[in-house]
Amino acid sequence: MSRTSAPLSTSTAPPTGTTATTTSVSTGTTAPTGTEPAVVHDHGSVLGPLGLFTVLLGAALPLIDFFIVNVALPTIEHDLNAGPALLELVVAGYGLSYAVLLVLGGRLGDMFGRRRLFMAGMAAFGLTSLACGLSPDAWTLVGARVAQGAAAALMLPQVLATIQSATSGHRRAKALSLYGATAGLSMVIGQILGGVLVAADIAGSGWRAIFLVNVPIALAGLVLAFRTMPETRSQRPAPIDVPGTVLLAVALMTLLAPLTEGRAAGWPVWTWVSLAAFPVAALAFLAVERRADRQGRTPLVPPSLFALVSLRRGLALVLPFSIGFGGFMFVIAIAMQQGLRMTAVAAGVALVPCAVAFFFATLAGPRLVRRHGSLVVTAGAVLQAVGIALLAFTVWRDWPSIGALDLLPGTAIAGFGQGLQLPVIFRIVLSDVPPERAGVGGGVMITTQQSALALGVATLGSLFLSLTDSAGMGTALTVTLLVQLAAIVLTGLLSLRLPREVK
Repeated sequence: MSRTSAPLSTSTAPPTGTTATTTSVSTGTTAPTGTEPAVVHDHGSVLGPLGLFTVLLGAALPLIDFFIVNVALPTIEHDLNAGPALLELVVAGYGLSYAVLLVLGGRLGDMFGRRRLFMAGMAAFGLTSLACGLSPDAWTLVGARVAQGAAAALMLPQVLATIQSATSGHRRAKALSLYGATAGLSMVIGQILGGVLVAADIAGSGWRAIFLVNVPIALAGLVLAFRTMPETRSQRPAPIDVPGTVLLAVALMTLLAPLTEGRAAGWPVWTWVSLAAFPVAALAFLAVERRADRQGRTPLVPPSLFALVSLRRGLALVLPFSIGFGGFMFVIAIAMQQGLRMTAVAAGVALVPCAVAFFFATLAGPRLVRRHGSLVVTAGAVLQAVGIALLAFTVWRDWPSIGALDLLPGTAIAGFGQGLQLPVIFRIVLSDVPPERAGVGGGVMITTQQSALALGVATLGSLFLSLTDSAGMGTALTVTLLVQLAAIVLTGLLSLRLPREVK
């Protein structure tokens, strides 16, 4: 990884008197050593179609497993005698360790090789999934989920870093669009698959199947990665920024842990102390990173990276979009099963229109982007807002006499709007990140997304559950959908500030 004191560009002047060359990742030509491209060591310098499928599989698994437990929570509660606080830890434990370690995972890939870290993360993900599936009690499941989130944090940053380092031009734009499509579809498919697996009760496994299914998939992913994934790493990797890593972890945990567990635990003193400590930890993190940058060292999150307008403005959209999406998926799963008395499989199938519409939107997206640029994101926000408003109206008017067909128009329109937004936003965020910073750039984006998803579950989930106790589930769902609608409007307004041309 290049020193952060260097300008954010893909080339710099070579050291005086240096004439050595390194293999260029994107073109196969030679470039001066000062350009600091990610060096490819074996398996070819280009990410082929099967290699792209492999890394996208690695991108899908962590996101599927973040959402797959939502429809299985009632069954887990019954089988393991777990209360509300433990159930939220099953979701939050994974999300917390995942979000805290993502940037570090990207840095480790820059240092030791992204293919190597991808395979290590895939292997660990399979083993921790097995531990989740065999958990004898709720606390063991929580511990296994924390470990599973850490494994995902090793694997996922390597996906974007490999795409950035081993593709270029149109192929990179297409790969980033496919990554965005994979991320969005995975979040919806996770809940659909969870419902199907729980209902299927394969060999009496019940909810355990949602974790055990990862084991053969991880084995297949390991074989594919070994055969098809190019090895890339930063030419001059920076050492681990220990103070930055610790402070980032503290900042995220002091925010997400109390918001996730506060309501179920009755808002004890530690939750308020933790929330009060969050701004202190966040400011300390910023100060440490800026000082490291000024001293010529490489911080965990280089402040100079945010000089990129596309990254800065794109991340501003990732926050409200992901907060709303994460909260919606958590709330709708509870409302359908506990409020509408749907089975797990029916609750999953009710989201199929959302997934199908999202898929078709991603197919149309690249062509629309070439013609209309980032206005596609604005149009997607408008459509998503229409879909969520339609859902809120349906719930307000007909609760609890609502079936899957009543939800179909709203979920389909919202899904199409999401499909127009997410792939394009991801593409914009990473469009100007140079290959030598691919690991940290991807890590920053995924950390933002994952933290926002967890924040959505914590905030909108707590709002929904609190209102359910006082006003009833129909009113609680309507209010929560209207809050999400406000987040969508914010996303649409922020999209007007994006660079019009999408690379």
